[in-house]
Amino acid sequence: MSETIIQVDAENLVGLYGPNDKYLNQIKDFFPKLKIIVRGELIKLMGENKEIKKFEERFELLLVHFEKFGKVNEAVVSQLMNENSSLATPPASADDSVLVYGRYGKLIKAQTPNQKVMVKSIDNNDMLFAIGPAGTGKTYTAVALAVRALKNKEVKRIILTRPAVEAGESLGFLPGDMKDKLDPYLQPLYDALRDMLPHQKLLSYLEDETIEIAPLAYMRGRTLSNVFAILDEAQNASESQIKMFLTRMGKASKFIITGDVTQIDLPRHKTSGLLKAKEILQNIKGIDFIYLNQKDIIRHKLVTHIVNAYEKHQNK
Repeated sequence: MSETIIQVDAENLVGLYGPNDKYLNQIKDFFPKLKIIVRGELIKLMGENKEIKKFEERFELLLVHFEKFGKVNEAVVSQLMNENSSLATPPASADDSVLVYGRYGKLIKAQTPNQKVMVKSIDNNDMLFAIGPAGTGKTYTAVALAVRALKNKEVKRIILTRPAVEAGESLGFLPGDMKDKLDPYLQPLYDALRDMLPHQKLLSYLEDETIEIAPLAYMRGRTLSNVFAILDEAQNASESQIKMFLTRMGKASKFIITGDVTQIDLPRHKTSGLLKAKEILQNIKGIDFIYLNQKDIIRHKLVTHIVNAYEKHQNK
């Protein structure tokens, strides 16, 4: 007799197990030769190796379905637990345009024309610059692409980084150590990840550094292989910092660099490295530049008007 423990990475266990463990009891009926003990997110299996392996395969299918659609029912459980159902058959309602099935079944897709171009571009290029104003979904789409690559086992790790440049404030007044001071600058990256991954899975990825979120200065001297790396707020990186980051690229990696050239927080005497990169790297095969605009803004409609008003003022 063998014994194994499965940890369930699902945000809503009641939705997965069913009211009063209805679906869980239905699952147990398909495996009468196994002793199955469930304690929250932990499932303990006792029985023959063959039966345990069968349970793990079938239960993984159920988890994939639940992640994609945010719910299951008796018919789904019956279909996926049945030994005669095909492991290779995807759910009939799967949507190819979905980048990530986020928390509670949220469908995360590219929503605007230029976001869709970003998706196509990163499939065909190893490095992508996505440049555009606030609210155009540059960072969110980039993080979704990174999570998709990790889930599809195209990369082993995700690295998300930002230059620690103060937007009118000073790091010195913030409490805590350097990590505490820098975390607020990295918060948008955490926010995107929380939309896309179950809480416990995200914590696990952060703990074992499958996902690393760090200031740009921490990239120096490293070689980033088998990773999906995102440099966010690149307009606030100097020319030498941008060059340093881009030359970290190792084998089997994808890089996305995002930035808004209308919101540069560098001192007046410093030139944005993103502006220089636009001049220097335009014609290199494998590097693509995409320019998002006001039509891609997906925040509150006022954001579009605000961006337009500032652009008109600057043009005057």
